[in-house]
Amino acid sequence: MRMMDLRLSESASVFPGQSRAAPASCHGRKMSKKSRTKKGKRGRRRKSKKSRNNKTPPYLPPEAEEGNIEYKLKLVNPTQYRFEHLATQLKWRLQEGRGEAVYQIGVEDNGLLVGLTDADMTASLKTLRRMAEKMSGQLCVPASFCRVGADITLLREREVDYDSHRNCRKIAEVLVRKVPDDQQFLDLRVAVLGNVDSGKSTLLGVLTQGELDNGRGRARLNLFRHLHEIQTGRTSSISFEILGFNSKGEVVNYSESRTAEEICESSSKMITFIDLAGHHKYLKTTIFGLTSYCPDFAMLVVSANTGIAGTTREHLGLAMALKVPIFMVVSKVDLCTRGTVERTLRQLERLLKQPGCNKVPMVVSSPDDAVTAAQQFTQSSSITPIFPLSSVSGDSLDLLQVFLNILPPLSNSKEQEELMQQLTEFQVDEIYSVPDVGTVVGGTLYSGVCKEGERLVVGPTDEGRFLRLKVGSIQRNRSACRVLRAGQAATLALGNFDRSLLRKGMVMVSPKMNPTICCQFEAAIVLLFHAKTFRRGSQVTVHVGNVRQTATVEYLHGKEELRTGERAVVRFRFIKHPEYIRLGAKLLFREGVTKGIGHVTRLLPTSQNHDQNHHQNLQDH
Repeated sequence: MRMMDLRLSESASVFPGQSRAAPASCHGRKMSKKSRTKKGKRGRRRKSKKSRNNKTPPYLPPEAEEGNIEYKLKLVNPTQYRFEHLATQLKWRLQEGRGEAVYQIGVEDNGLLVGLTDADMTASLKTLRRMAEKMSGQLCVPASFCRVGADITLLREREVDYDSHRNCRKIAEVLVRKVPDDQQFLDLRVAVLGNVDSGKSTLLGVLTQGELDNGRGRARLNLFRHLHEIQTGRTSSISFEILGFNSKGEVVNYSESRTAEEICESSSKMITFIDLAGHHKYLKTTIFGLTSYCPDFAMLVVSANTGIAGTTREHLGLAMALKVPIFMVVSKVDLCTRGTVERTLRQLERLLKQPGCNKVPMVVSSPDDAVTAAQQFTQSSSITPIFPLSSVSGDSLDLLQVFLNILPPLSNSKEQEELMQQLTEFQVDEIYSVPDVGTVVGGTLYSGVCKEGERLVVGPTDEGRFLRLKVGSIQRNRSACRVLRAGQAATLALGNFDRSLLRKGMVMVSPKMNPTICCQFEAAIVLLFHAKTFRRGSQVTVHVGNVRQTATVEYLHGKEELRTGERAVVRFRFIKHPEYIRLGAKLLFREGVTKGIGHVTRLLPTSQNHDQNHHQNLQDH
């Protein structure tokens, strides 16, 4: 800015009618080219030296009171009272991050990167490690406060050199993660999207099995659920795979542990991958997986040799319509030349920067990039990390693991507590019959807490009623669990309950709840695409949460018909049976090439069904 002001002042003095005096050394003669060059070089050196001395110190955003990120200038030899206060802060940050916290050491509260000497940094890390270990022998604190029970992992160190008169100083970024206790690990769900043959299942097989692929799809065989999937190599159903990280940030998968139960016991953080179908004829299954299983993030896999093809754009649009944060993986880089990989990356960057997306692509090529991407990804909805990698050679697979290890949850502990205090509501997504166990349902607990032996009601049936049942055992990630909390996915054993009375889309709720079921509802929608016009009498398949049913358009408020890109409030009617849906729930509908999104604005329950449900719930209660 100072240089710009100087140029402006100089140019302002040579307007018409004004004159600028020549330098004393060249009065009456023209300055030679050689002398001008030497003078310019000396001037540039002086300016560059001056700019180095006056470089603006780097800043981070100011520290937030809430969240799991803590700034500390230094933690050198604290007193006992100060140490107790620091440990209390650590517990608060761990609670905010649901078991994870990130400490920026060498940073002031306003975000200024001051940095520490090597001696002070070593002492600060030692203090932080003591804070995460047992304190019963060091402090006189209450019994409930004797142990934080956490491990620390140094993510990265950076040098801060903005003043030439100072010695080199460093800042450290440290991950603090709680040791798992009674299966209360942090669980993040990642939906895996992408075109057919892009390498989704192979990538998950390599991540979860710990062995590289042989180039012919050997790593994906354990993920398939049906014989025709093994024969064709194409996923047609929804499957789940888990990847664990222990309190030190080390990968825990089937290469180290034999069973899913051992992985759960050893992990502080669990990534549950939801492997979805890539072929267009299985699109309804893919949409059901996105709407029903409530993924926290989406991973879009693109093959480097084919680029953006098939359902890639459609899957990206679905994730953005449902407001699921998305990151990308460019697979099969071992099959392509460097130029082909760069061409695919340029295609993705152009796609993400289009007006409909408005994303900022971020290609991850180093561990430092992976740490930065994980933090910025959840703080800004526009950042989209891109990972070029190979499941055969293993190139950059470690960067994706670093990213998944540091990736924080979207919701904080306060939101989690509010959901847990509500009445129990469990969404039924899958139904099984298991020998010697009976009927088993799988799904996600939307709110409340569910325990073994709890009595709930399930419905609505085709007649709009709710039926009583008792929860037997509970399993999370194929291992036994006593208590299920809001936001967690699990399977519940229902004993000898008649399976024919159950279907996907039902809910299991507390008898104290009076659930509103309806055959008609209104929604504010946006018509994304339609070949002709969208009008009264049109039939579409509606996806609302775990509900998937054909509905008829009763009428459009204030309009006769809709065309592509237009908005309206539309009344829908389910054609088969009533459903339980929530006000404000996201809605997605499709029929052939017709697609639209929106949210539920009004429920229209039939008085007969409402009274019948209320009577049934009173009986159960």
